[in-house]
Amino acid sequence: MDELPIGRRVAYWRSRRKMSQQVFADRLGKSKSWVDKVERGVRRLDKFSVVYEIADILQVDVQLLLGKDPERRTDALNCIDQVEVEEIRAALERYDSMSAYFDAAPYPPPLADMRKAVNHAWLTYQYGRYGMLTRALPKLLRDAQAADAGHEGDQAREAAHLLGQVYQIASSVLRKLGECDLSWLAADRSMAVAQRADDPLLAGIATTRVCNALVAMGRPRPALELNVRIANRLAPGGGNDASPERLSVYGMLLLQGAMAAARIGDSATVDDLLAGANEAAILLGGDQNHYWTSFGPTNLLLHRAAAAVELGDGGRAVETHHGIPEPSFNALLPERRAHHLLDLARGYAQIGDVANAGEMLLRGDRLAPSEIRCRPIAHEVMSDVLRRTRGTPPPPIAELAEHMGVGV
Repeated sequence: MDELPIGRRVAYWRSRRKMSQQVFADRLGKSKSWVDKVERGVRRLDKFSVVYEIADILQVDVQLLLGKDPERRTDALNCIDQVEVEEIRAALERYDSMSAYFDAAPYPPPLADMRKAVNHAWLTYQYGRYGMLTRALPKLLRDAQAADAGHEGDQAREAAHLLGQVYQIASSVLRKLGECDLSWLAADRSMAVAQRADDPLLAGIATTRVCNALVAMGRPRPALELNVRIANRLAPGGGNDASPERLSVYGMLLLQGAMAAARIGDSATVDDLLAGANEAAILLGGDQNHYWTSFGPTNLLLHRAAAAVELGDGGRAVETHHGIPEPSFNALLPERRAHHLLDLARGYAQIGDVANAGEMLLRGDRLAPSEIRCRPIAHEVMSDVLRRTRGTPPPPIAELAEHMGVGV
């Protein structure tokens, strides 16, 4: 341990936590002078028990203190790196509500502030600013967990609702960035919290996050079964209303079920689920964003194209794209449009049209750079485009590939 610059790591994380040396020393039960000497390397940290205590106070994995200095990405987007992953992991490993069961909970953040923060996080996600979101998520998770642990009565239900949304945001962005295990953990937490929030629709949309994570982990069949089972429970009719909120959540369950079925190669089930989602979209009457679903006729067409790509039918995906009304498409938020353009790039690559595949990547990058530069699937498509391009790739493609860190 005496060969590791652990003092610099302690100083780095203390600074990231916006903690003065005095505050850190007080929490650790040491003097400010002791902390200063550790951070300057004058005093050795030769007790693992103290290192673990420091890691706990700084809310980081102890391996970040004992291992190599975290490498920061140097690109402008700074999509996500090990620092952000470990910070989010540490936040997900907290159990404030259980601690509050045994001890008095700390003073919770005001719910009005939490509502604003959660809405801002959703918009950050739907505008495709993933680097900004991953840096904000650890604090947002801790604040939402504290709010959930510290409120009672009706406020407790609202706090649980907000925490469930934060877990869903975390799950969605982590899945896009390839952190599938953490995505599944966050999604699973969102389902549990939704039950305490006493909101079946929140539980329904949480189900889609769980299923998306399962598909990303190579488990599409249980994802399909779960999506369909919960969709049947929430379907309008019988004792259920046909509110715009219910139609949106029900429709998204069917769309995500269709994507899971496509991953299995079950085209008949894909068609059935898309038909059901189409009925819900017609009843809804237009593109809306209840429960942050962006569900409506246009999103249905985007999923129809995406399912075709998963089934290996790039030509059908391209045909579906040409049938999307341009004003409706342009009205969608950037993440949805860039995501579709990435799917379309895959579709063009499937039919051997690498020029248009590259053009779709460029268009997606102009809309929401993180959706193209930060996603592993986009890197795969770019590698395919470069490999199959005859001669030197066009300068815009070569420049984007360089930004993505992708070579032939």
